[in-house]
Amino acid sequence: MSDFGKVAVLLGGRSAEREISLRSGEAVLAALRRRNVDAHAFDPAEQPMENLLKAGFKRAFIALHGRYGEDGSVQGALELMGLPYTGSGILASALAMDKWRTKMIWQAAAIDTPRYKLLHADSDFHEIADELGLPLIVKPAREGSTLGLSKVRCEQDFQAAYRTAAHYDPLVLAEQFIEGIELTAAILDNTPLPLVRIDIAEDLYDYQAKYFSNNTRYTCPSGLPEALTHQIQAMALRAHQVLGCSGWSRLDVILDRDNQPYFLEANTSPGMTDHSLVPMAANAIGISFDELVVRILTLSHEHA
Repeated sequence: MSDFGKVAVLLGGRSAEREISLRSGEAVLAALRRRNVDAHAFDPAEQPMENLLKAGFKRAFIALHGRYGEDGSVQGALELMGLPYTGSGILASALAMDKWRTKMIWQAAAIDTPRYKLLHADSDFHEIADELGLPLIVKPAREGSTLGLSKVRCEQDFQAAYRTAAHYDPLVLAEQFIEGIELTAAILDNTPLPLVRIDIAEDLYDYQAKYFSNNTRYTCPSGLPEALTHQIQAMALRAHQVLGCSGWSRLDVILDRDNQPYFLEANTSPGMTDHSLVPMAANAIGISFDELVVRILTLSHEHA
């Protein structure tokens, strides 16, 4: 595996998702080393990016989550340095990080996504609640791991939910809440992996339920009818492609009671922890964690 050269696993970083990124990065690093790749941890929060060149790195595996890692900024730095890296390029990374602009592109491409409104401090919360219906979801447009996300059940809680989201990002979305089955659709090298069904014990699939709860149940394959599964996988691949994503991604989906899938967001640097869903989907078709990591690295290239 020495043909990769010296590989930097970018982890940690400055985003609100630093803790999860450290866990993802350590898992990726261990997998690469088990496959005899000359891999080393590199935390952009602790040293300047130009040290990648000084240290002789030839390739980067991006295990950063959220801003300054998943939003095109690190991708741009790596392109300027001429270092191949995993995942999507600058534009797709920036678009997928922005849930508002992602929704606009999906709507233009006839990919169903829940109805929404942009929120501001002086928004007419009563009018928006009437339009979208209660309960509804309030979330920062450019944050991941459900950080700052709230489910608003009564209008009196709406403004507090807005303030919680605005703490993470001035761009805040109110989104129609769709009752249904939570699914995630992973894409690897333009091929959809088996769907993962998520059943939560809590009311909301939030940060705690995602990463720390042992009560969240995952089913892969999802158990949905084959024709419906293929329909969702095909839509997921289209949702990935219209954003310009490459290498790998994970699309979050809600399947409503009429079996209509609604796409929530795209993740261009998905989690790789012991609770993570892309490794689970890959494992369902016989791709081990270590093999998945090497495949993702193999797909890395210079995007410029």
